[in-house]
Amino acid sequence: GTLADVIGRHPRQQLTWLGLLAAPLLLPVAIPGMATTVGAFCLLVALSLLLGKPLALPGWLGRRQVPDALHGPLHRVLHSLAGVLGRISQPRLLALSSPRWRLPNALMLALAGASMMTPMPLVSFDNVVPAAAIALLAWGLRVRDGGLLLAGYVTTVLAWLYVGLLWWAGAEILLWLSQRLPGGWL
Repeated sequence: GTLADVIGRHPRQQLTWLGLLAAPLLLPVAIPGMATTVGAFCLLVALSLLLGKPLALPGWLGRRQVPDALHGPLHRVLHSLAGVLGRISQPRLLALSSPRWRLPNALMLALAGASMMTPMPLVSFDNVVPAAAIALLAWGLRVRDGGLLLAGYVTTVLAWLYVGLLWWAGAEILLWLSQRLPGGWL
């Protein structure tokens, strides 16, 4: 099948994939390009949530074929993840996942995606907090768990504080280095 078929055209399917794609970034392991890809997909899902319409992948991307050998492993991973989510989440605080909350949920999802895409000046575990925010928001929306959504809201704020802290620390290190190097370089 095509990538568009695998990801699906329904927002709930897309939220499933967004949560799944964010999961590896919860580990402090750098996968080149993964954070930007997940962040961009998160922004597109947030836009589709805001508009109340399914995400349409660009034609060139949606037509890409997913190798048949991946279908079985992907299905098993999704099934395992659904089992774990079924044990830790439940529909609660349903008002937070209602259409009335579409705008705040879409904005928080977009902010979480943007925090994932923000380049960091320091080598660090910079993707862990934004990935947690994306995963919590995606799964909270997917299973209508307001508890996960609230945790995702808090984690999104923490992600932006973390991004700000890393930028501040990077600027301080550059300033410190420029004062100690002969002739300075800033």
